[in-house]
Amino acid sequence: MKLSLVPTRRTLSRHLLIWTLAAQLAVWVVIVAVGWSTSLRETRKFTDGHLVAVAQLWLGSASWNQGPVSAPLPVPREDVHEYAQDVAILVWDNGRLVTDSDQLAAGLDLSTLPEKGLVTVVVRDAAGEPHNWRAYFETYRGEGHERRVAALLDLKKRYVLASDIAEHLASPSLILLPLVALVMWWTIRRGLRPLDQLSDEVAALDGFAGQRLDTQHRFHEFSSTVTAINTMVDGLQAQAQRERQFASDVAHELRTPLTAITLQARAAQADPSPQRLARLEQEALRAGRILTQLLDLARAQRAGQQAQAGDAVLDTALGEMAAHLISAHAQLAYESDHEMSLVQEQGEVRVRVQPMLLELALRNLIENALRHTPPGTQVEVSVWRDARGQGVSVSDDGQRTGVTAPPAQASSGLGLGLRLVERIAEELGAQLERDNGVAPMTTRFSLRWPA
Repeated sequence: MKLSLVPTRRTLSRHLLIWTLAAQLAVWVVIVAVGWSTSLRETRKFTDGHLVAVAQLWLGSASWNQGPVSAPLPVPREDVHEYAQDVAILVWDNGRLVTDSDQLAAGLDLSTLPEKGLVTVVVRDAAGEPHNWRAYFETYRGEGHERRVAALLDLKKRYVLASDIAEHLASPSLILLPLVALVMWWTIRRGLRPLDQLSDEVAALDGFAGQRLDTQHRFHEFSSTVTAINTMVDGLQAQAQRERQFASDVAHELRTPLTAITLQARAAQADPSPQRLARLEQEALRAGRILTQLLDLARAQRAGQQAQAGDAVLDTALGEMAAHLISAHAQLAYESDHEMSLVQEQGEVRVRVQPMLLELALRNLIENALRHTPPGTQVEVSVWRDARGQGVSVSDDGQRTGVTAPPAQASSGLGLGLRLVERIAEELGAQLERDNGVAPMTTRFSLRWPA
């Protein structure tokens, strides 16, 4: 049996690639976030250290006799170096402003400035708009002089520097993302090749022909899958063997009455005696009973499929079911000269099953006992509970001493009926057992549900 592959819109390789790219994108976002945070922190430390160094340099190298500066000092341009910072310098000598590189003194509230340390100050421009600057103040007193130096940096420029550093950190990973995606696509395709090979082997597998997957030279991760598939194949083979055996039994059961019907019909054409017509009717009824059993089997299989699909499983009383079937077969027992009885426990015995399947199984056991045992025998239906479980039994004393055995043709069909009960027992989760029963009974068939 060849398996037909149903095309699907999604493939496992695409699914893995999408998730891999999503994971890489998430990692890239984390890298950018961490890089941005790190850039801000390191830029702050770098610029603060730069302000301290500039202030101390001015404090130590400027002449004590320097006069006021009338023009701004030259500052480095951005085209000289990308990390060059425009640092503003303010110098006071004995309280007199002698240097103001960026003309910021007019916009500062000098009364709030510290003598030493890093601080963020607000500087107002010519239009009165406030701007945040980072500043470092240093004061030196000696030889009757007091010198105060301030180095200031516009915080907007520090933010631009931090953004530039973060961009330099994130750009390589962004550029490498397509290359990594291509490598991951190739890796996934190569990694899934053994799975594709296994899928091809499964698609070409013919379970009913006895084929199995090779368990050698497999990846360890495939061991459970290969074992499960081989177990399923073994189950299919066993089921196919049971179906073939059952078909053989059905053919054998039907061949005998159909052959007899053909012979009796030919003979009745030449000599339509009452005996020949009665024999013809008997064989036709026998073939009809076999067909009825086949229909019952089909119903049982269909009911089992419905149960797997979620149909109701009811809490069923075995005693009530047995009493109902004994009452339904009372006329047949009277016509075949059988005595029927029911024996059950004091307490009610209940099992969770599909009532229709249970009724089919018990009906076939009772009909087998009535049709395939001699007249004058007893048929007993028992409902019981013991340490091993609970169940229902159908017993007869048809093999006791002094009882005439039934005609050979009457016993035909017993195998098919029992095969039907076996099928139903599997669906019910019960075990079909056969033994000699308790004297005076000589044959007993039981449906047992384990405790």
